[in-house]
Amino acid sequence: MDKNIIQSTSSWPFVEIRKLLKDRNEIIKKKNKITFQTGYGPSGLPHIGTFGEVARTTMMINALNHIEKINHELIAFSDDMDGLRKVPDNIPNDQVLKDNLGKPLTDIPDPFKKYNSFGEHNNEMLKKFLNKFNFKFIFKSSTENYKTGVFNDSLLRVLEKYEDVMNIILPTLRQERRKTYCPFLPICPETGKVLEISLLEMDKKTGEVVFDNNGKKIETSILNGKCKLQWKVDWAMRWFTFDVDFEMYGKDLTESAILSNKICKTLGKNPPHGFAYELFLDEKGEKISKSKGNGISIEQWLRYASPESLSLYMYPNPKRAKKLYAEVVPKTVDEYLTCIEKYSSQKDKDQILNPVWHVHNGKPPSEKIVMPFSMLLNLVGSSNADNKEILWKFINRFHKEIKPKDYPILDGLTEYAINYFKDKVEPNKKFKKPSASEKKALDNLVIKLSEIKQNLKPEEIQTIVYATGKENGYEENLRDWFKLIYEVVFGEENGPRMGYFVSFFGLKETIELMKDKISNN
Repeated sequence: MDKNIIQSTSSWPFVEIRKLLKDRNEIIKKKNKITFQTGYGPSGLPHIGTFGEVARTTMMINALNHIEKINHELIAFSDDMDGLRKVPDNIPNDQVLKDNLGKPLTDIPDPFKKYNSFGEHNNEMLKKFLNKFNFKFIFKSSTENYKTGVFNDSLLRVLEKYEDVMNIILPTLRQERRKTYCPFLPICPETGKVLEISLLEMDKKTGEVVFDNNGKKIETSILNGKCKLQWKVDWAMRWFTFDVDFEMYGKDLTESAILSNKICKTLGKNPPHGFAYELFLDEKGEKISKSKGNGISIEQWLRYASPESLSLYMYPNPKRAKKLYAEVVPKTVDEYLTCIEKYSSQKDKDQILNPVWHVHNGKPPSEKIVMPFSMLLNLVGSSNADNKEILWKFINRFHKEIKPKDYPILDGLTEYAINYFKDKVEPNKKFKKPSASEKKALDNLVIKLSEIKQNLKPEEIQTIVYATGKENGYEENLRDWFKLIYEVVFGEENGPRMGYFVSFFGLKETIELMKDKISNN
């Protein structure tokens, strides 16, 4: 790739990497390494928002590899020592969670009964998912780093700067909260819960501390996992410990990031270059929450579409809020296919702006796109296909030369289309009963289709459908004409371009389908 294009492109991963290299030039030179970090709170099952941070950061690392060859690492950090504050909505056997509220996530039994703890279960789910995408990352557990002493020196540093840290945090708290706030949270030796209680005494050299637990003193240490930090201080302490250069975070954490930046400076290091992205919203416009389990889950997306389509969804406009629910999937898949189709004919400067360049690390597949995902969904419904072999029979009817092994994208889409249709399309179908005039118009379309030959080009069939609508009272509003066809034939308000559908599904089959739907609705 031409260096001038790399240095001038407006593609956001390149823009952000150029900023990072400029802002932290001296620090990076001294370390000869760039450390990226993403954070995960495993109080609920991993969701796609979590994946988005890793995918987008990986896109930046890919851009870095085209700008400068330098050692780098991506840390996926899990806050698994956090106390469980509330029971997530989407967890089976949740009584075990109710019985252990307040305890660190890694000290709570796994309600799924697969791992040693609830925290470990969710960590493994995250790692398993990220590995499906072949992301290169180093997983770090908060519990492990606290208990093995990795954080000990940094914790002593926080204790040494205790007053300065308090001066940063206290002005942001309500008056009542200020009275008991302490950056250190002891693990109760009796209940095992993470406590938010006031500090009475401290020894800055040894790390020994005394807390007031409702009048009862708790003598403990800040070291080796006997205490953890409040999360804003914890965030800064991690940056300090791991020499983090870059971290993404949701826009809702902007104020917290400002405080953590100040704390990191107080501890003695420059905070990382930050990037606040807009939030993911469900179909109601509400923020997606891992504890609610709203929006669409990781497993659902991968049941309905390829990992690459999900990466593509994450690429555009990270600073614009995005809705993320099941109905977004087909549109994203078709966008992915369109980008693949355009790529080979684009100039270098446009290829680097094409999302699939970033999805595939600069080497997108060159597979010819045969049909959009939306068309496949209609084929599934019209053919009652329950396996991909049936769909391939329709595809091969007009593309005899196409073989599944040579078209892996299309082959994958056939299975995804069947899954999506069964779960999301079929249960919501509402077939319209046409009025007398509407029935007459549709009957006329059947007659017109009966008069043509199968080998007619899709564009020519589409023209006949248009003309029939105009001849039957829809000249002023052809949108209503197609809506009528879709509602009667497919049970939906929107549908495929009819010329292409007829070509793929078959002229005879389309006529039979239309007759059946017109007479039975």
